[in-house]
This record gives sequence, C-alpha cells and structure tokens, in this order.
Amino acid sequence: MLMEKLKSSIPQTLILSISQSNLQTLPNTCYSLHHFFNQLPLFQQTIEDYAHTNTSLCLKDEESALEFKLKGNNCFCDGDYSNALRFYTQALRVAPRDVDVMGKDLVATLYVNRAAVLQKMGLFLESVRDCDRALAISRSYSKAWYRRGKANTSMGNYNAVCDLKVSLCMERSLNGKRQIEDELKLILAQNNKKDFPPDDIKRKESDIHGNTRSSVSDQLQDIQLQCVETETKGRGMVSLTDVPQSTLLHAEEPYAAIIQKNYRESHCHYCFNELPADIVPCSSCSMALYCSQLCQIHARGQNQQFHTKNHDICFDLSSDLENHVSNVTKASDDGVNINQDGEHKHECGVNWPTALPAVFVLAGRVIIKSVKQNGRFVSLELFNNYIHLHPEAKLELLISSIVLMKCLHHCYGSDVSVNGETISQCVLLFCQIHVNSMAIVRMRSADFVGPPNSTANHTTSTVEQVRVGKAIYLAGSLYNHSCKPNIHTYFVSRTLYIRAIDFVAAGHPLELSYGPQVGEWSCDKRQSSLKDQYAFVCSCTACSQLNLPDLVINSYQCSKKKCSGVVLDRFVANYEQQKVNPFLSGSPLQVDRVEYDEVKKVARLLCEDTGSTHGVKPKFCFSCGAYIDLDALIAVVKRVEIFLERLDDFLDSGECFDTIYTDNLRHLDLLKSTLHPYNKKAAEAEDYIAQLFCSLGELQRSRDHCEASIKILEKLYRDEHIVIGNELVKLASIQLSLVKNTLLKKVENESTGYFRSIMGHM
Repeated sequence: MLMEKLKSSIPQTLILSISQSNLQTLPNTCYSLHHFFNQLPLFQQTIEDYAHTNTSLCLKDEESALEFKLKGNNCFCDGDYSNALRFYTQALRVAPRDVDVMGKDLVATLYVNRAAVLQKMGLFLESVRDCDRALAISRSYSKAWYRRGKANTSMGNYNAVCDLKVSLCMERSLNGKRQIEDELKLILAQNNKKDFPPDDIKRKESDIHGNTRSSVSDQLQDIQLQCVETETKGRGMVSLTDVPQSTLLHAEEPYAAIIQKNYRESHCHYCFNELPADIVPCSSCSMALYCSQLCQIHARGQNQQFHTKNHDICFDLSSDLENHVSNVTKASDDGVNINQDGEHKHECGVNWPTALPAVFVLAGRVIIKSVKQNGRFVSLELFNNYIHLHPEAKLELLISSIVLMKCLHHCYGSDVSVNGETISQCVLLFCQIHVNSMAIVRMRSADFVGPPNSTANHTTSTVEQVRVGKAIYLAGSLYNHSCKPNIHTYFVSRTLYIRAIDFVAAGHPLELSYGPQVGEWSCDKRQSSLKDQYAFVCSCTACSQLNLPDLVINSYQCSKKKCSGVVLDRFVANYEQQKVNPFLSGSPLQVDRVEYDEVKKVARLLCEDTGSTHGVKPKFCFSCGAYIDLDALIAVVKRVEIFLERLDDFLDSGECFDTIYTDNLRHLDLLKSTLHPYNKKAAEAEDYIAQLFCSLGELQRSRDHCEASIKILEKLYRDEHIVIGNELVKLASIQLSLVKNTLLKKVENESTGYFRSIMGHM
C-alpha cells in the first residue's frame, strides 16, 4: 500500500530515468529521487511513523503487562496451565524493566509465576531457568528460591534443600516460613537423609544449544581451497587437493542474519532454533524472542544483564548458603561477555523492523555492521544483478533503499549519511542479498492424520525443511551453483557448514545447489527459475548433458508395447534436444554404465548419433520414434488429478472402503498407463494414496504404495538425497504401525485362547 502511494507520486520523467539507469548513472538517479521525496509530505510522515520511538508499536507497556499477568493468574487458578503459560509469556514481552509492583520487580514476579506454571506442566528444567532469571534481577526474592527448590525436588536434584534453606532465610511471613519448613521436612523424610550432598548447581543457558557446534568444528579438515575465475561462471571455489566423500570443507558465521517473518513467534531470533516453553523476550522491545538469555545478550551485543536489585544479601546466611547464592547467580553470568555491538540493538523501539519485509532488516544489519567496522558504509564485494532488473523492480529498490537509509539515519545520525552515493550502495546491497543470501533451514517433522470421521488412528511421519532465516555468508557466497551438486550446506544454529557429497578431484569446482536440483524440477523450469532469481543461465553438467531424471520427470509413456521410451511436450523436448550427448565417442565425461543403459533405453534416438536428433520431435517417442497423441494423454492425467484432489471429499461422504479402494486402483492404473513409469507425478500419486490408506488403517496396502513411490524417486534422485530419506521415514512409520498392530492382534488372540481354555475347565 505504502509502496504504491510513493510510486504514484513520482513524476514520469523521473520514473523513466530510473528505468534506464545503470551502475554508472545510479548515484545521480538516487540523488534525484531522494531530493524529490524530501519535498513530499507523505514521505516525511512515513519516516516519522517508521523511525521514531514515540510511535512504535513494540514498546514496553506496564498496563498491558499487568493485564496479561491477571489473565495468567486466573488461568493458573482454573488449572488452565497452557493458557496461563501463554499469558505470562505475553506479559513478559511487554513488561518494562525496573517496575515495582507491591514491593516486587514486575519482570522477576512474572518469571516466578511462569516458573510455577512450567513446574505444573512437568517442565522442571525450564522452571529452574525462569527462577534463575528472577534471581538475576533480585537475589533476595524468597519465592524464586522456593520455586527453584520445588522444581529441583521434582528432578531429584540435591540443590533443592539448599534452595529451600535460602528461601527460608529470606521469607518474612510466618505462614511462608511454615510452608517452606514443611516442604523441607517432607524432602528430608522422603530421602531419609539429614541433608543432600553437594552438587554442581551451574546451569548455563548456552547448554540449550548443546555441544554440537564445537564437535562439528573439530571435524573441519585442512583442505586447501582457492577462489578461481572461470569463463562460464565467474569466480568459484576449488580444492587444490582431492576431497574424499563426506569431508567437512568449510564452517562460517554469518556476516548478518535475520529471522523470516513467518517464524518470529516459533523460533529464536538469534540462533533460529525452536523456542522452548520458557521464552526470553528482548529486554527493550516486545518484538524479538529468544530461546535463552544468552541469545538475547548476543543479539543486543553488549555485556548486559538485568538490573539486579538487592544484590547484597542482608540476611544471616551460613557460609555454605552464601556460596550457594553466589554460585546460582553466577551461573547465569557465565559466557555472556559480548564485545561487539549487537545486530538487534538499533531495531529496538522502532516500527520499521516490524512493518517492513525481513530483507529490509537484513540490509539494515549489514549496513550498521559495515559502519561499525569501517566508520562508514562500505559495499560488500559480492555479485549484483541490477543491470538485469525489470524497470519496475529498479523503482521499488530505489524507494526501499531511501526509506531504509532514512530510518537508519534517524538512529545513528551522521554515522549513516543519506546521499546519492550511499543510497546507490544500498540499492546494490539489496541486489546482492537477493542473489547471494542463503536460507537458514531447519528440519521439521509432521504427521499426516486421516479424515475426522476415520476410526483408525494411524499416521505417517514426514520430515521437511523449513526456511526459518536468511543470512549473508561472505565466503559461502563464493561457491557456484550446480543442479547436480557435489557439496551440501547445512546449519547448526547460525553457523554454515559445507560438506562434500561425493569424491571431488583436485581442481574440480566445488558446487552447491542454489535451489532446484535434478530430480526436483525439469531442466526448463530450473533454467527459468535460476535466470529470474540469479540472472544467469545454468551451464552445469545436468543442464548441458543428457541425464535420466530430466528425461523422465515429466514424460509420458510410449503406446507401443515393450517400448520404454519417453514422450515429451514441446518445452521439455526443446531443452533435451539442445543438450550434448555425453555417450558419443570423444566425450570427456565418464558415465556410469548403468546410467548409460538407463538413458539409452528411454532416449535411444538422442544417443545413437547426432543426425537423428533432428528427427526427434515433441509428441514422438524418443526411443522408437512412434507418434503419440499427447493431448489425449494430458487430458487423462488431468482427470486423474481431479479425482485425487476430491479423494478427501469421498472419504468424508462415508462411502465404503471397498468402493474407495477400487476407484483408487482404477485411477492409479490409468495414471500409470499414461505417464512414464518414472514420472514424478506417479510417485506423488502413490505417496498420497499410501498416506490415505494409512489413515484408514489399511497399513499393508499403505506400505505397498509407499514402496512404489520410493522406487520411482530412486530413479530421479541419488540414493543419499534427503527426499529419499524423507520417504524412508514415512515407510518406517508405516512399518512400525504394522508391527504394532500385528503384536496387538497376537496378544489379543492369545488372551482369547487363554480365557476360552479357562472357561472350558469350569
């Protein structure tokens, strides 16, 4: 809406100038648009709304915090712990620091209240962490020590007695002291001990992330990598030595990273891991959420802690209890000495990071980091695609860059200057992010559940990758793309890791996938996607030479009996005809014999000699040359797809299983007689029917269709590809359900036989 209003206000002469701009004229064009916007009231009001804290929607608010706290209290009293947890967390998000409510710090009170809910829900470790956060604010908070002792008791932790003894010393009311004394007596009686032995009470919040990162980093091998220039792909990475399969080649922290908007409520804004039940909100705004206080401090970028009240304990404690208090409060201080300015610091209390797309926030973080490191905004040495952009895209980029630079200028003043040169640098930065940024992915498991009226309770487990964040990795961006990559990227927290999939000979390019790979999309779709997003025509071996997945993924079946050739539509056929035949004599590519046989079987006329390729056309079989009525085949496939889309409706209608199963098999057979046996649509149909049969409790049939789907996918992907792994997870879940059912029936039959034998002797 805002973008359209700003666009409509720009004179046509200036729009024409922007559409014709290039890298040389861009600074002057940016200056002209910036000068025009400076005279525009709409633009001035926009910056006022976005950049000033007095209009921010993510400010802390005591009144809202107290309202959420009251709702949480009511839910807790009613035993509605799930909603109580949600309301207390909402209260923590908006609660200002250093607010005193009835003699207690509001934030500390909310942490203690949430700790009580977590304990009721059986989340004892999370409860202890919330108590530790409350004690970091107020060490003499008796209830925090009490709640911590209760949670430690539930975990069988020996520190429970020490916690309760400290709570007893700090509790002022007689009723409170009596309650704590009763709790102590109960614990000691249950364990038949006068006291617990000493125990290590330190609980670093960094343990949430585990030791995976350090253990993986230790595996980084001494491989000599070098950046080289190639004619077709520009600069890329090669190894000066042979790289064995599975070798860890590279590990890198991001230059800048940002969470995607869709995952702001479910994943940590710093490490991008899933948020636990004891979410830690940003201490200065209500937008950012973290999995631990450690991540919050990293994001804020300063050696910050809560403003601790009552830091000196003014109670008569034994030396053991004094050490216990010191150790507990010190545990939350370990490992939080952050020297650099944080990436989130300049975003607190303003609207633009919330209102604008995530790419704005990522660009802002790059700019501020550059200013902090260099004293000014210095461009990144990364490829950009500005000259390839559509005029409309150029206009939007210029407007976005001016808005972002003005917002940053309000925060940093003269450190972020706004002129034609810096705006043009920001425009190119947006282009660099578009081309070079990497999606930070996480694995998410889900279950396919059957229709509501189904009596079966079986599910199939699935695993999928979700893009929770976006980041710039300066060294990682040097690796070129291939639709058939030999290296693989993955993430542990924010850290990028690159590992070899295959053996890579010295001097051979190390290439990863920027998105679509062989087996996922056909060659024509991959080419189109890569050109639109990255402004290059892919020339990898998969796109320039014949391969089985590209030939069969969207192909149709030849009508001649015993012919296994493919029939392609016009778009796919044109791409495949232009490819180089790797099987001709003199080809430098060494092709596996099995792959050679597979490709020759489905496209013999493309493989035998170069002259025959001119005779192979769309709607003709690539193996025998027979003409096929492709339009009729396409119509059949569409009818089957409509049936599969309506299958859920048939299930809801209450039709008997035999009718549904018969219709399924009939339509699936029709699809198989039309599509090539390795067509991806056939695999998807088999998979869908497998999940539906599983939901109906027909596990044996479900397993058969799942196995059929995997057999097709194995022709499209390499064996170790994640898609195959995901399908194997489904198959395993079906097999486990099948085994479980078999065991239950066996037990039931044995029980029935036992009771019958008893009744027979009575």
